[in-house]
Amino acid sequence: MNRDSTIKVGLAQIAPVWLSRAKTLEKIGAWVESAADEGCQLVVFGEALVPGYPFWVERTDGARFESELQKSLYSHYVSQSVCIEDGDLDDICRVARERSVAVYLGTIERASDRGGHSLYCSMVYVDQRGVIASVHRKLMPTHEERLVWAIGDGNGLRTHELGPFTVGGLNCWENWLPLARASLYSQGEDLHVAIWPGNDRNTRDVTRFIARESRSFVVSVSGLMRRQDIPASLPHAELLIDSADAVMANGGSCVASPTGEWLLEPVIDRELLQVVELDHRHVLEERQSLDVAGHYSRPDVTRLIVNRKRQTTAEFKD
Repeated sequence: MNRDSTIKVGLAQIAPVWLSRAKTLEKIGAWVESAADEGCQLVVFGEALVPGYPFWVERTDGARFESELQKSLYSHYVSQSVCIEDGDLDDICRVARERSVAVYLGTIERASDRGGHSLYCSMVYVDQRGVIASVHRKLMPTHEERLVWAIGDGNGLRTHELGPFTVGGLNCWENWLPLARASLYSQGEDLHVAIWPGNDRNTRDVTRFIARESRSFVVSVSGLMRRQDIPASLPHAELLIDSADAVMANGGSCVASPTGEWLLEPVIDRELLQVVELDHRHVLEERQSLDVAGHYSRPDVTRLIVNRKRQTTAEFKD
C-alpha cells in the first residue's frame, strides 16, 4: 500500500458531560490526544456534542409557550454553549496544532454575529495547524430542534484538503439533502463526514447510500446519551432524569467505502475510538464509472447556485 495515498481517521463515539461545556471539552481534548497516539490525521465527534443534544425538549412538553421550565432550560443551554469568538475552542485548537491532527466537532454555537443569544447547531472543522477553517451552521434543524436551534446558512459549505483527500461534512439529517451534498461534491469532496447525535437507525442506510452515490469514503460518527449521563447537578435534574429514556442515543458510528460496502459496520451502546485507514486510490478507481460532479454531470442542463454569505441582520458602514 502506498502510504502517500492513505490517511488514518478516528471515530470518537462518546457521550458528553451533558450540558457542561468545560467538562465536555476537557473530555474531547483527551480523546483527540488518544486519536493522535493512534496515528490519526483526522478525528471526528458527533453532532451537538458540546454541550450536548437537547434531549429534554420532546420529553418535557418543550413546545409549551411561555413555559418557565423551558425558559430555564434554554437559559442554561445558552450559558453552556460555544462562543468561538470568546476562545471556547482554543484548547481543542491547541491540541490539534501540537499533535498535527484535524478535528470535526459538533457544537452548539452561541453566535456573536447574530446577537449572541440564539443557538446554532454548528459543525466545526479545525485543521492540522489548529486553525478553525470552517463553521457550518445546520441549514434546517429537524422537528423539535427548531424550538432551541436557529436556522443556519451556507457559509460553512466548504471542503478542506487533508493529505490526498478533500474532506467535507454535514450535520445529521442534512445528509439527506441532495443539494447540500451536491455543493460539497462540486468542490471535489471525496471523504464525506456525517455527524449525528446518535442512533444506528440513521447511519445504517444513508452512510452506504452517500458512499455509493458519490463514490467517496463516508465516515458517520454519532454520540451516545443514556439516562446515566444526566448529571444530578443540572437545573431540574430530577425531572430530566425521570423523563429520560434509558438510552436516548445509542451511537451507530460506521464507515463505508466508495463502493458502498462497509469498512466498519455501525457500533452501538458503548464509547470507543475506532481507527480506519483510507486509501485514496479506491476513490480514483470508483470514479472511473461514476463521477457526479465530473464526467457524469451535465452542467449545461442542471447547475447549482450556492449562497455562502454569512447571514447577518445588519451591515455597518463606518
